[in-house]
Amino acid sequence: MRIAYICTDPGVPVFGSKGSSIHVQEVVRGFARTGAEVTLFATRLGGDPPNDLRGIAVHRLPSPPCGEPAARELAGLAANSALRAALAEHGPFDLVYERYALWSRDAMEYARATGRPGILEVNAPLIEEQARHRILVHRTEAEQVATRVFAAARALVAVSPGVGAYLAEQGVEPARIHIVPNGVDPGRFRAVGASHGPGAATRSGRPFTVGFLGTLKPWHGLGVLLDAFARGHRDAPDRRLLIVGEGPERGMIESVAARLGIASALVLTGAVAPHQVPGQLAEMDVAVAPYPDQAGFYFSPLKIVEYMAAGLPVVASRIGDLHRIVRHEVSGLLCPPGDPGALASALDRLRRDPAMGRRLGAAGREAVLGNHTWDAVVARILDLAGLRPRHPSQREGYSA
Repeated sequence: MRIAYICTDPGVPVFGSKGSSIHVQEVVRGFARTGAEVTLFATRLGGDPPNDLRGIAVHRLPSPPCGEPAARELAGLAANSALRAALAEHGPFDLVYERYALWSRDAMEYARATGRPGILEVNAPLIEEQARHRILVHRTEAEQVATRVFAAARALVAVSPGVGAYLAEQGVEPARIHIVPNGVDPGRFRAVGASHGPGAATRSGRPFTVGFLGTLKPWHGLGVLLDAFARGHRDAPDRRLLIVGEGPERGMIESVAARLGIASALVLTGAVAPHQVPGQLAEMDVAVAPYPDQAGFYFSPLKIVEYMAAGLPVVASRIGDLHRIVRHEVSGLLCPPGDPGALASALDRLRRDPAMGRRLGAAGREAVLGNHTWDAVVARILDLAGLRPRHPSQREGYSA
């Protein structure tokens, strides 16, 4: 079985450490574990591949030029011809699988023209996201690309119900929309040991540690987290806030932490390599996803399933579909979005009751490893393509 994986989004370094990068790597790994021959077509590599992916054939696609946004967008459109030529040169493929990008249309049209299944993975409403948070000059052209690529795909994989609803609003037939949430690799995340994770602060004497993992972006609610942590820190100064990741909000975090008097309790690691993430999670007693209140929440946060796979109790905002992943009082705690007082109270509950943290963490790990593994994700994708994985075990464990 030959599979082409395409990622033309210049914001996704396929061998980087961003959540989107990990998503690409894990799906490619899952395809490879079925015995398939995987060829990766990517605009941005972001470094050397991990050791276990060095055997994957990689073809670098043209990168948009630096500078004026309008020119970059037109270059993205023009790059379709190079992508189609590369697919024709290195094909044929039994499956053409693409991570949706603003300007890429020819992969799905190539699959349809050659009679092969083309599956489009959609992670976000990219046009709205680009227009709101960045710059989008050629919106009409981006909408035309979306219309064409959504129509050409045999099936569309949405990472959350929110993304699925967006696709339906774009006129995609419900029968072609399939919700396939993010997964985890059980071998990458081990349950935290006796000297780490939930309750370790009371057993080892190290500070009770609240943790966050992810790119430091405005929509992650880090200001709410800082406020909540500062409230608890006033009552119990012996605690630590561990933020693992890098991004444009770092300056805000540092300045707000100084203003709130918690700078000495704050640890900012910066970006870490994917293989370092499990070790960072093992230093936490509780992990947070403090999303603020926002309309049209569509995220399927990779961080949450990774927290749970590590056996950590999770405190997350009750927003979007997160209640389906984190079951309140069963596998974690849910708080109203944008409410630092509620978040502070939830964190304090877990600080005072480490046994509850261990119980929630164990339940979360069991739920994630039973329902959200990358092998199960890939098995679902291959089912949609009308293909079958070589190893029967890869068909087990999926739950929408």
